[in-house]
Amino acid sequence: MSLPPFLLEILVCPQCHAPLAESSDQDGPELRCTGDGCGLIYPVRDEIPVLLVDEARRPS
Repeated sequence: MSLPPFLLEILVCPQCHAPLAESSDQDGPELRCTGDGCGLIYPVRDEIPVLLVDEARRPS
């Protein structure tokens, strides 16, 4: 899974408004906040980013 580059340029973390970066987990693709104090990880389901703070998880 790879999101189009133009989409990654405009997507930001809903919590802190930092840019998001693509990453992968055993559960599948995800978007990771690049903000220093935030670091939330948002799931990507059926190639659609779920940018809800309630659906995000904290890094382990």
